[in-house]
Amino acid sequence: MKNPFANLFKKKSKEGEQTPVPKTEEKKKKESFLGKFFKNRIGKSAVQGEEIVGVELSPTEIRLAQLTTDKSNKWVLEKFFIHPIEGLDKSATVLDNQDKFGDELKIALQKSKITTTNAAIAIPVTSAIIRVVTAPLMTDEELSKAIDTDSLWENLVQLTDNLNDYSIFHQVINRDKTANTMDILFVASKLSDINSYTAIIKKGGLNAVIIDVKCFALKSAVDQMNQLAGSIEDANLTAVLEFGLDENYVMILYENNPIITDIFIRSQDRNTLQNSDNQEEMDALVRRYVTQVKQAVQDFETKYEKRIRNLKVVSNLENVETYLGTFRKNLTNTGFNLLDPIKEIKVPAQLEESVKLDNRSYLSTVIGLAFRKLDVFGYYKFVTAVKNINLLPNRDSMIAQKKAKVFSNFAFKGAIGVIAIIYIVLFGLSFWQINTLNKQLVGYDDILQTHELRTLEKNKVEKELALILKSLKISKSIKSNKKVSFRVLAQIASAVPKRVKFNSIEYNGSNQIIIQGTASSDQDILKLISNLNNKKLIMQAQLATMTLPDGQTAGAPTMKGFKIACILENA
Repeated sequence: MKNPFANLFKKKSKEGEQTPVPKTEEKKKKESFLGKFFKNRIGKSAVQGEEIVGVELSPTEIRLAQLTTDKSNKWVLEKFFIHPIEGLDKSATVLDNQDKFGDELKIALQKSKITTTNAAIAIPVTSAIIRVVTAPLMTDEELSKAIDTDSLWENLVQLTDNLNDYSIFHQVINRDKTANTMDILFVASKLSDINSYTAIIKKGGLNAVIIDVKCFALKSAVDQMNQLAGSIEDANLTAVLEFGLDENYVMILYENNPIITDIFIRSQDRNTLQNSDNQEEMDALVRRYVTQVKQAVQDFETKYEKRIRNLKVVSNLENVETYLGTFRKNLTNTGFNLLDPIKEIKVPAQLEESVKLDNRSYLSTVIGLAFRKLDVFGYYKFVTAVKNINLLPNRDSMIAQKKAKVFSNFAFKGAIGVIAIIYIVLFGLSFWQINTLNKQLVGYDDILQTHELRTLEKNKVEKELALILKSLKISKSIKSNKKVSFRVLAQIASAVPKRVKFNSIEYNGSNQIIIQGTASSDQDILKLISNLNNKKLIMQAQLATMTLPDGQTAGAPTMKGFKIACILENA
């Protein structure tokens, strides 16, 4: 089998030489603060609205993992589930049993209660072509044109099949202006394999948004572990050994770029790893294996002048610790420790039992996939290209759709926000106005009660004033300044019964007063005459005339006019 890792080495710049910054980075530096702010805000919204579940398909089981971040930005294992696959031969593969794995994935999703439909999956290294190729220095526009015409890959990458049969991912990882060259990461996989994996995912009820390569998914997990652990030394140089039945290689992560060397094992060695308990066969396998590991490490140390003291091991073998003991004996100056991808992740109580395993290293790939939060705006920015590998054939249109969706959601939320602000302002003004009016209405009940009392007093005063004014009006007709006249007037006023109204009182200045007025009935007039005759200062009161007034309203009580002559006692 052709080595898929051939030439996968990042060229080291000459000592003291500064690697030129790509034009894309220069453009990013020129972005305005406001533009970056909105990109970050929209990016956060996209991340929150586009959760991803990592899906790892292996011949023996399906592994699912979903990660989120809490308020303190610490990673939390939101969902985790391992679904065993039964009824397949030991030699069975995922692609040979697509319908089976699609049905089993659907069952696994139901049991795990995962609701997101976005999935990140990883294809085996054997299904990918991974190379770092050196090309003449070009701008991004020139590189894009060369790729569009297929001339670049035809000259730099000699593939046995047609380029159209592959899904290709690339990115410039280094530009050297001095040598006038640049290094391009080239990752490709056959479209038939990609379509087969996406068909499985689709049948399971998910939508594949990221298709990674297993070694790069592992790198994603290792990078995150180093970052969470806060180890600067490990972040710059980390060596990982994939040791197991499916894939075997050494991956050295130096300055955030992978240097990968394939480890070859024979078919007999696979049988030994899986079934044998013969110590002699196991030791022979380890000697052959360690020789290749040692050579890969030495090649790196010679080229980069860096010392590798420890290798983090990822393995799906149940008896991996037995082999690691033999590894340590053969490479006494190098440590071999199983990688724990969940060590720095917060695990909820309900999932603690699920991840309580002696060997958690084989979960590294699915955890690495779960770290691949889909973010089309670059909110989760990475330094190197390999963290962002996506072999999905329609990734550009998918990203465009996600952008449109995020922008529409952002615009919708913005409109809702503006409306909410308007309502809040109106509510605030209303509340302020109500509060102000309530303050003005303090003591309203007391004021209302006082008003009612003052109204009663006003009505009483008005009645008394009316009587006084009437008395004054009548008194104006009396042309006398004698005190006896006022006494007589007072007695006359007290003699007036109800339903009697005086129009005028005339005094001749001597001993006679003529009273003119109206009354409702004859009895009222007679009552008045009787009352006047009972007064001390009136000697005699008698009816002079009685008339009916003109213009009487129909239906109204008949009012009779009268004139009474009063003879006064001699003063």
